[in-house]
Amino acid sequence: MSKQKNNERVPLNKIDEAINILQDLEPKERFSLAAIKTVRQMRRYIEKLTSDKYGYTFDEISEMLRGLGINLSGSRIKTLLAEVKKNSRSQNKPESLSNSGGDCQN
Repeated sequence: MSKQKNNERVPLNKIDEAINILQDLEPKERFSLAAIKTVRQMRRYIEKLTSDKYGYTFDEISEMLRGLGINLSGSRIKTLLAEVKKNSRSQNKPESLSNSGGDCQN
């Protein structure tokens, strides 16, 4: 194995130029999202369609999405939706009261 050299030098006049280039970069275009993020974005529509009023199953939603190239099984959508709900509930919980008054020192 070779060790990486720590004595590499960068010309000072290139640092400002490099910073300017890095600052001006735009975010890269994304061509795909993680499944959890996909379900998070579609959450309200999935919940609406699987409600008693609309009556669609997760498998039926999966079939509709498959036609668009989104290949998630009905059970995977249901699992991811439950995870999204769980994560949003835990983020909305108020802080515990144990952190509010224990910092006083005498």
